Amino acid sequence: ISQTAFTKYEGLGNDFILIQDREDLTADQSSALCDRRHGVGGDGVLLVFHRNGRPYMRVLNSDGSEPEMCGNGIRCVALHLLRTQSLETIDIEIDTKSGPHRCIAQATANKDEATVEVFMQTATLAPKDVPALVNEPLLDHPVHVLGQQVRLTAVSMGNPHIVTFDAIDQDLQKTVGSALQTHALFPQGVNVSFATLIDSQTIRLAVLERGAGWTLACGTGACATVGAAVETNRIARGSEVRVDLPGGRLFIHVGERHEPVHMRGPARHVFDGQITV
Repeated sequence: ISQTAFTKYEGLGNDFILIQDREDLTADQSSALCDRRHGVGGDGVLLVFHRNGRPYMRVLNSDGSEPEMCGNGIRCVALHLLRTQSLETIDIEIDTKSGPHRCIAQATANKDEATVEVFMQTATLAPKDVPALVNEPLLDHPVHVLGQQVRLTAVSMGNPHIVTFDAIDQDLQKTVGSALQTHALFPQGVNVSFATLIDSQTIRLAVLERGAGWTLACGTGACATVGAAVETNRIARGSEVRVDLPGGRLFIHVGERHEPVHMRGPARHVFDGQITV
């Protein structure tokens, strides 16, 4: 147990406790840090260190579990690297459990905020990549939960997502979302996105995240949702799509199937501190 410096960041209200040059925390330690009454408070912890000559981001959820990737988190890490190197712009590759991601960050006038473009992984429908216990990709596939039929599209962004464009009211989303998250089709659990197509370039989105619950924003969820919209012919491939989340707005571009998905959005430094860990 020792005093540890941390920095608090947020991306569209998805908030993180970033600890530099530390590779490990226990599940109990990360949960305690994320506790909003007895700790710092956050949706997750970002551990940032160098591995094989480049920055590495390890993500721990508020329940202590470790996801493969976090789109809002990696924007916060890019801003952190920008700030700690006193730069106005940075073009850098950040490694994660799901592989490396190129990030281009441009600071705003106050230096504590940046707009960050992330070259995400390709959006894949392959069941083995999600993973999903089916033989063919799930595209608007009907699944029955709690007496409801929900049409799902399963997408991997390096972490598992399912997306539905069905009209499900908010109260029902809470129970249906929890049931879908632990559905037997998805052995590693899954992030659940409830999407509403507003027009050909706008989606409204709410996401139930593995390990963090309902968050104000989910970057990989936004990417998976636009990928699902493209693959189900709701949105044209190659257009930039505005995704409106409870915490704000992301811009997502899904190109050809072999190309990385582009995500653009903000990150903000909130405060610095010390805590006993």
